[in-house]
Parts: sequence; structure tokens; C-alpha cells
Amino acid sequence: MEWGDEAFAKAERENKPVLLDIGAVWCHWCHVMDRESYENPATAELINEHYVAVKVDRDERPDVDSRYQAAVSAISGQGGWPLTAFLTAEGKPFFGGTYFPPDDRYGRPGFPRVLLTMAEAYAKKRDEVIETAGSVMRAIEHNESFSGRGGVLNEALLGKLVESAERQFDELNGGFGSQPKFPHPAAIDLLIDAAARGDARARVVAETTLRRMAAGGIYDQLAGGFHRYSVDERWVVPHFEKMAYDNSELLKNYAHAYATFGDEDYARVAKDILRWMDEWLSDREHGGFYASQDADDSLDDDGDYFTWTRVEAEEVLDREEFLVAEALFNLRAVGDMHHNPQKCVLHVAPVGGATVEQIAKALKMELAQVRELAARAKEKMYEARLKRKIPYVDKTVYTGWNGMCISAYVQAGRVLGLAETIAFAVKSLDRVLHEAWGEHGLAHVVAYGEGVAPRERVAGVLEDYAFVANAALDAWEATGEMKYFHAAREIVDTMLARFCDAEEGDAMSRGFFDTEKDKGGIGALSAQRKPLQDAPTPAGNSVAAMALLRMAALTGENLYETRATDTLETFAGIVEHFGLYAASFGLALRRAVNDTTMVCVVDGDPRSTELESAALRPYAAEKSVVRLKDLSALPAALAETLPHLPKSEGSVAVVCRGNSCLPPVETVDELAALLAKS
Repeated sequence: MEWGDEAFAKAERENKPVLLDIGAVWCHWCHVMDRESYENPATAELINEHYVAVKVDRDERPDVDSRYQAAVSAISGQGGWPLTAFLTAEGKPFFGGTYFPPDDRYGRPGFPRVLLTMAEAYAKKRDEVIETAGSVMRAIEHNESFSGRGGVLNEALLGKLVESAERQFDELNGGFGSQPKFPHPAAIDLLIDAAARGDARARVVAETTLRRMAAGGIYDQLAGGFHRYSVDERWVVPHFEKMAYDNSELLKNYAHAYATFGDEDYARVAKDILRWMDEWLSDREHGGFYASQDADDSLDDDGDYFTWTRVEAEEVLDREEFLVAEALFNLRAVGDMHHNPQKCVLHVAPVGGATVEQIAKALKMELAQVRELAARAKEKMYEARLKRKIPYVDKTVYTGWNGMCISAYVQAGRVLGLAETIAFAVKSLDRVLHEAWGEHGLAHVVAYGEGVAPRERVAGVLEDYAFVANAALDAWEATGEMKYFHAAREIVDTMLARFCDAEEGDAMSRGFFDTEKDKGGIGALSAQRKPLQDAPTPAGNSVAAMALLRMAALTGENLYETRATDTLETFAGIVEHFGLYAASFGLALRRAVNDTTMVCVVDGDPRSTELESAALRPYAAEKSVVRLKDLSALPAALAETLPHLPKSEGSVAVVCRGNSCLPPVETVDELAALLAKS
């Protein structure tokens, strides 16, 4: 059954516990457990006899997932998907785990044995079950309260977050920590920001990580785009699913790195991410971004669509192309995959394989010839791969993830000078605002994928509001169209009213809940959470604070700044303990500590594009670059200054900070000099 009152009423009526299975379309082990257990007639009969079974998609119901992840972690120390939780008829968790095999193996009890044991406990030891469930609920509520832990917002706290990322840096392979290795895009942006301010160590960490990831198997060397994470510390063998939210944030990383360091390789990777997202995750007709692409084409393979044997490569390439591809992609007789040792994950130097210069020398070819052969090999191998059974693309359009993708497309499009990329972002935002935003607030789902019947409306959560508000502000900055500023303000105001831990008129607030406050809900949904950890998407409180600070700079209204500062101060006393996992907090903190720097580029002639490009370099977390054509309609703070500046015949750039603006400048050099001082 679906999560809802009907399922829990049935459990109450039949005096049964609830078996909750939380998974995801893209989750390999979820599909394995479905086949081994839920599709097994004997196991299904056992479940239906003793339980009311409820299945939840974690992408569709992040509110349910986050709470029961916390519950199972408190019970077993485990988390992830599939999540298997045993609940009372009131929805309170008393036992749980992740994947359970069909029989005793891997050091785990078989699922039928677990089912019978928990059913017996619920029937014969109800008091103990209720006591356990109560203690788990208290643990969830305590862990998420963050009460009385405030702190001071300053440069020192920001430095601690940067240093935390630098300390966890893998000097040899790039990235943070050991296996499994996740990209941590917010931390990379925080490091790029620090590097632009002269932190040499931050630059080494950021650039080494970006280069190693782009050379590894975590990056799709043929189609572009990144897989979710690497199972090894070298970035070679990934979990092959590809997520909208990973690629949106990594797209920002590579665009910001290009804007800051000027290396064309970063622009190349950013354009390749766009290529993959345009081809596979975009609704080109209506606008909007799809959710994910599966890792596998069936349960019997493990990344076979993406991987290659030497024989497979030889079949599609001529002799010279193969010799180059073999060295470039590190194609070996004994490859990288355990289930089929002949299968290789394509990766390049410096992670593995040879550089084009090394290949040219070894094969006694001209460098240009090797580059041409490499390009032909990639093209042919991708064409051949497209003839394989393509892993499923989940075409659900989620509101918050679309906000992330829209922001990434706008930011990358501006840095790379790609007008069509910005245009598609704006088209996608128009769709989100038209289909998901209205008198009831934001919906969590804009549209379901092919073959999925529309379901009951799922209310938007904090991250939906925060991501879309920031996306609307990004669209306003890129286009100057006031409708996007007004949409952002309406969404921010609704977010404050529905999610902020403060009553109207309160002088102080205490951050944001992830779901609408005082709404209640079944079981663990009654626990109120204030998300701080980037896991894996940027935390709702951090992104909300960023939106509020941006809105404060544009309107001059004190409430926005106060609520943002209160939110950051609520977590400031504990955030350093989250380190790498609170990097998005660091990005908002940078804007709070430094105040917003706003660069307004006023169109007057073709030089405005050059001024905009200069204004975007280097990346700075507190900087907003606004492209304006009409000064008659502006947000309040800008309306007080910009229309009264000295008139100019051509394009000008105006740098503003706080309540003051510097005189307009007309050249790229003048603008660069002003930004260097600010």
C-alpha cells in the first residue's frame, strides 16, 4: 500500500505491525531485494499474513525517508536503501535495517526469519515493542532539535569549515576521505571560493579533486555527466546511477572553477555535463529536468551498459583507433568489475591510462593525429553503446531538484556564454512556477514519469521552496525580468510563514523545519527536523538562509536578513562538527559575513556581454551579477541608487555593497580592478 492513513488504519484494525520498505527507482539493491523477497510468493504470503506492507519512493517522499533513516540508524547503526523498517500501527519504528537477504548470508539474518521474529515480538511482547518505539522516537526528536546550541557568525567559523575539508583531502587521489568516495560539491565550491581569496591550499584541494574526478570512471567518458559515487578511493569504479542533483551541483563546480582558474578543461567537462543532461535528463519540449538514470539495464548486470571489454572495443574501432583508445581509456585484459573481470570502466590519465602526448610518442604519431583518433574512437564507442539496452530514465520532474538544475544551467550558461542553456533554464522555471506553484504553495512533484498515473498532491518540503527561490533569483539576475524576482519573493515569504521556527512578530527565529510546521503526521512524521547536513543535496536551512540573504540585499528589508542570521546562528555552535557535510552552510555564512557584493551590468551596447563575463570572474559565494536592460522596474534597494547614477551612452557596470554603490565603469579592466578591491 502507499504511505497514508488508509494503510495505518488497516494495521490498527487488523492488529498488525507495518512493514515499511523505502527504496528508489535508481537503487540497485532495492531491485535485488524486490526480486529476492517481495516477488517471492512464499515471502509475500508471510508478509501479508503478519503485516500491512507499505512501499515508499524516497525521491517522492523525502520527509518520510529522512525520519525513518534516522530511526533505523538509531536502532541498528545502519542507513541507506533499501530501508526496511518495522513499525507499530501508529507508525512508530521498533526495528529496522537495510538490505536483508532471502536466507542467512553475508553475516545477515534471512528476511523470512526476521519477519517471523518481529511479528512474534509484536504479538507476544507488545509492551517491549512500544517501549522501544518510544525511545527511538525520542532519539529522533532529540537529534534534530539543535536547541540551545547557537554560536557567533564570523570569519573564524568559516575558516574552520574550509580547514575541515582541507584536512580530509586525499593527497594521492583527490577528494575527501577513502572509499566509498562521494564528490561533495558544496565543499568544492567552498574551496574554490577560498582559493579565489588567496588560499593556496584550498586551490590544490579543489583543482586536484576536480581533475581526478573528471579523469575517473565516476565520470562518463563517452556521454558526459557523473555517476553517483565511487566504490574505490581512486574514482575508478562507480555506482553507475546518474542523478540530476549530483550533476547539477558538479556542473556548478566546473563552471565556477573555469570562472576562477581559467582552465579550459573545466569548461570542457561543464559542457559535457550539459550535453548529457540535455540528451537524457531534459524535457526539451515542455521544459524541466528528469530525476535520474538507472545503474543497470537488468538485475543480472552491474554497469554493463557503461563498461567495455577489449573485444567489444575492437569490434567497433579500426586498428589505429583501438590502439589509441586502449591506451587512453586503460582498456586491459583484466579489467575493473568483479562480476566480469574482462569488463573495464573507462578512465583516463592521471587516474589511469596514458596521456595523448605519451600515446603519440609510443605509437610514433603526430599529436594532432592521436587527438583525431581519440575523438573518433569516443564517437564510435558512444554510438555502439547506444545500441545496447539503455538503463531506465526516471522522468519524474521533482520541484526541488529542478530548482537545483535551473540554477546550475543559469550559472554555467552565463560563465560559458551559452545563451541556449540559459533559455532552457528559464523555460524550465516557467514550467515549475506554472505547474507546481499556486495558492496551496509549492508541490513536491511537477509531473510524474511515463506510465505513472498522477497521484495525490505531495506538499513541497523546505528544500523545494529554498531551491526554487534561489533559482528564480538566478533567472532574474540573468534576464532582469521582474516576474522572476516577484516569484522568488512570494516563495520566500511563503517559506517563512510555513517553515520558519518563529511566530509572526517574533524578534528571533530558530531556523527552519523541513516540513510545514505544526502539521503533524503519522508516526515519525510528527518529529520536527531542522536539516543542517548536506546529505547529499545541500541542506534546507543553509539554502534557505542563502535565499533570504539575497532577498535582503535586493529589498533592504530587515526581516529577511534577521531571519537568515538567526538561522545561521542557530547552528553555528555545532556546525564545525559536521565539517565537510555542512559546506553549504559555509557558502551562506560567507555571504552573511562579507555582505552581498552586487555587480549590475546595464545594457547599452555589445560590450555588456564582456562586462558580464568579467563580473562573473572569479567565483565568490557572496557575489551576485545582474544583467539589466530596463532601470524603470527594479527591486527596492537597487531602485534607490541605479536610476540616479550618471548617464552613459554605452554599457556600464556598477558595483554595490550594502547600501552604497561605486561610480559606474565602462571597461573590463576598470571593473576587474574594482572587484579586486572589494
